[in-house]
Amino acid sequence: MAIGSIDSATVAQTSKTAGLRMEDLLTLLMTELTYQDPLKPVDNKDFLTQMAQFSSLETSRQLNDNIVQLLSAQSLSLSVGLIGRTVDAAVDSSTVSGQVTALQLASGQPMLTLTAANGQVFTGISMNQVQNVR
Repeated sequence: MAIGSIDSATVAQTSKTAGLRMEDLLTLLMTELTYQDPLKPVDNKDFLTQMAQFSSLETSRQLNDNIVQLLSAQSLSLSVGLIGRTVDAAVDSSTVSGQVTALQLASGQPMLTLTAANGQVFTGISMNQVQNVR
């Protein structure tokens, strides 16, 4: 790939795998401009296209962060509605049934506590494990 020909797919893949931040991408762009061939400088149109791609990438990253926060809030809201309800959940290799008696957050994810009819307590049940709500 020649200097000055960075496409958005390459930038997106690189930022995903290497964990590049917007500052890293701007540093890369400045390095590209510093070491470009003076006889073949980057065209203004190409430069503006790259800047637009960087801006679009940052906007997409922010949108993704907001969607993750929204999904977390929705999961919390749904789990609060389960308190007092009877649910079936996959625990290890079996299904347990019990009433949701408590809710706690672990790393921002809701974890349920189930109390079975025989008094047995199951803690740390994630929303992904819930199979049925009654």
